Amino acid sequence: MKNILIHGLGQNENSWEKVNYELKNKSIEADTPNLYSMLDNIKMDYATLFNEFSDYCNGFEGKLNLCGLSLGGILAIDYAKKFPDKVNSIILVGTPYEIPKFLFRVQSIIFRFMPKATFEKIGCPKKNFISFVKSMGNLDIATNLDRIQCKSLILCGVKDNQNMDSAKKLNEKIKGSLFRTVPNSSHEVNIDNPKELSNLIYDFWNDVL
Repeated sequence: MKNILIHGLGQNENSWEKVNYELKNKSIEADTPNLYSMLDNIKMDYATLFNEFSDYCNGFEGKLNLCGLSLGGILAIDYAKKFPDKVNSIILVGTPYEIPKFLFRVQSIIFRFMPKATFEKIGCPKKNFISFVKSMGNLDIATNLDRIQCKSLILCGVKDNQNMDSAKKLNEKIKGSLFRTVPNSSHEVNIDNPKELSNLIYDFWNDVL
């Protein structure tokens, strides 16, 4: 069974490095794909990324355990809806219940004034990144959450005020899901508190593997 850690919007695969290190010490192996590399030389939008991500996941035999932060959580939700038979479990970390459109518009303006080097660090050109964010403005995350029948864990950093209500709503709408908060962390839980996050992932995966 394949375990996959899916990074957030302003991150890349290296954002899981410390979490992955802790998991390996517990004899848990996980893949950490770079989402932006899936969009090399093709259209930079969410729909295209989801198709590429789906092809990536469908390339593995057997069921998957998906753990996604923010954007990664949205991808995990959409994949679990479309391919329920492929998913053994999902962990959603700091994942929005619905797209905060006003915040996205403000962020898009801020991104335009940020230096190109900031985006190069995560492996996504500035123009492409802004285009990608714009494409997410009308995503419908909350619809058909009842299609998710796999074991599910909803996590949110205790300081992630922006997504705490979303985490509780996801917990309410995804049948049988568990909800936990992660201490000493804000939105980027995998960076703020990788040790505690790895413990929560390990305990959950240890039960579902």
